[in-house]
Amino acid sequence: MQKNQRFLFLLLFCIFLCILLTISPLFSKKTKDKAGYNVLLITIDTLRADRLSCYSRKYLKTPNIDSLAEKGILFTKTFAHTSTTLPSHTNILLGTLPIYHGVHDNSTFIVKEKFLTLAEHLRNSGYSTGAFVGAYPLDSRFGLAQGFNIYDDDYGNQHSQKLTYVERNAGKVVDNALSWLKSQKEPWFLWIHCFDPHYPYEPPEPFKTQYSESPYNGEVAYVDFVMGKLFGYMRENDFFDKTLIIFSGDHGESLGQHGEQTHGYFAYNSAIWVPMIVSIPDIKPGRVHQQVGHIDIFPTVCDVLAIEKPSFLQGISLLPAIRGKKLPRRPIYFESMYPYYSRGWAPLKGYIYGRDKFIDTPIPELYDLEKDFDELKNLAKTNKLEKYRKKLAQIVKNLSIPEEDEEKMSKIDRESVAKLRSLGYISSPQILKEKSFGLQDDIKILLPFHYKVMEAMDLYKKGNVNKGFELLKEVIMERKDIDIAYSNLATLYKEQGKLKEALEVLELGLEHLPSSYEVFLTYINYLVNAGQYDKVIEALNTKSFRQMEYDPEIWNYLGVAYMSKGDFEKALEAYKMALSLDNEYSVVFNNLGTVYLSLFLKTKNSQSYRESIQNFKKAIELDPDYATAYNGLGGAYLQVGNLDGAIYCLEKAVELQPDFRNAIYNLGLAYLGKGYKERALDVFKRYKENYYRFLSLSEKNKLEVLIQKCKEKL
Repeated sequence: MQKNQRFLFLLLFCIFLCILLTISPLFSKKTKDKAGYNVLLITIDTLRADRLSCYSRKYLKTPNIDSLAEKGILFTKTFAHTSTTLPSHTNILLGTLPIYHGVHDNSTFIVKEKFLTLAEHLRNSGYSTGAFVGAYPLDSRFGLAQGFNIYDDDYGNQHSQKLTYVERNAGKVVDNALSWLKSQKEPWFLWIHCFDPHYPYEPPEPFKTQYSESPYNGEVAYVDFVMGKLFGYMRENDFFDKTLIIFSGDHGESLGQHGEQTHGYFAYNSAIWVPMIVSIPDIKPGRVHQQVGHIDIFPTVCDVLAIEKPSFLQGISLLPAIRGKKLPRRPIYFESMYPYYSRGWAPLKGYIYGRDKFIDTPIPELYDLEKDFDELKNLAKTNKLEKYRKKLAQIVKNLSIPEEDEEKMSKIDRESVAKLRSLGYISSPQILKEKSFGLQDDIKILLPFHYKVMEAMDLYKKGNVNKGFELLKEVIMERKDIDIAYSNLATLYKEQGKLKEALEVLELGLEHLPSSYEVFLTYINYLVNAGQYDKVIEALNTKSFRQMEYDPEIWNYLGVAYMSKGDFEKALEAYKMALSLDNEYSVVFNNLGTVYLSLFLKTKNSQSYRESIQNFKKAIELDPDYATAYNGLGGAYLQVGNLDGAIYCLEKAVELQPDFRNAIYNLGLAYLGKGYKERALDVFKRYKENYYRFLSLSEKNKLEVLIQKCKEKL
């Protein structure tokens, strides 16, 4: 009997051990105080989970990221809550949803200072904090720099007409991050963001050649290569043993699935299913197959570090799942509001709950993710959707911020617009009133028209001019409410030298889309180009767009109109308003220099001259490649006989822009004034050769006199 009892006891003990191992298979026997771990957050922009070989071996090999998965916990069902960069990273760093923090789109919104970010929380807990981001959508102006001791978003200088420096490659980001890390005391929190897989896909060699058939895959392979450098540094400095690492994508990329080429419009799994790997020292590797979201990262970090979780967090800690336990069943909310805010299209909201995925749009969608993860069979037509709509409404109600706390919109400066557009985003936000949306407003209906416009522009750039015009006109005939069809058709007319036709197209656009800031802004720009300054002033004094409160470009155009009409005081008021919205707008400083120089020539007031010089210099300081500002400064020096200063500036202007007509002429005058007649003659001959046919009779006569002066006593 005693023997049997002893046997039974041993049997029960073995069963207990098995249960214990089943519940907590991921922990090693080592124990360590987790408080004080460093934290490394790596986010890769536009990264599909299936492009990592630790998720799928179908496309390419990513050995370095795989090595992190081999020592960490890989989550197989992680979903982003949005499919654009700024909102997605806000979800991660605030641990709340867009319906709570109010950031729904790139550029249009900023993170309010009242919110506590993960960086602030860790800094308050004694961490040194650093962020190194790869592209403009995460520029510090949009609010995510809160809590970071250093927020490295330096893409270099950019002239408004050169759409460059909107991103930097992963290698540069990681190099800067490691330089910072070498000087930090522990514990530290480091966020590294790599933008490379985002469109346009331009991987460096050898990845460009190796993945010539899929440049997107080449970008992912390049990022994996750079991760090898980062992880190598971590190994060399024994950081893996004392660092919590979280690796994820901010959203995916459709790559043609569901008719979407990139991302930002739909919320199918191709755009919101993302990789996530969590590596914690002394925890064995494994996989978690439960559904999780980006808002779970913040509370997980708190739990691992054994620090207090802020009460506002909407996610949950994933530590129980890492330990092998089931997480509470809960819906994962997602949205795509970029088309709504930037285009005026129907909003898209939805949720994932177990096997169900519901997408609420005018043409609703319902999918069974267990049977149909690629979302090919819409079950909405065969199911009653009322319960799904009610559940979504309840989710939104429970997780939204109080109504009186409005979303905060960012100041939409011309540089933001230029940079976001260079990345494929339309960034002229609509300020929308409540309206009902019909089937014709659904993204699925409207997106093909958007791509038709893009196709037209591509054909035009490739030399098929007539087909480009034809497609744009077809879009306008079929749909009167596609804003970019009007603005792009006007652009083509302008490039063909048909400014009158361009303005007629934009006037038609404003007739059909009176609330479109995209069309209105282009219209004002072209009126300025056409010299129709009275119309510019009339339009800006009669049209009322809320965006005008935030957009310095509009005030710059108004300043140009007043300056051209000789109303210098009103021009100064408009330019100063522009600078109050963007105090780094080099074009406005240049224009201020021109106004003050005009005032000096009119009044001989020395203070106006000093203001002129100061503003031209400020424009150059902000943009060292700004040829127009060098010409303005050189012209100002020329007026007071500072010929050496004039020559330096004007030579620089011509160097930067060899076909700069005014700068070439002014340089000839400066050379002649200095007595450099041979140089002056060469410049004036060049000027005559290229521009003589455009000159009036009096201008031609003046040029001939100057050439004759250069020849005297040579």
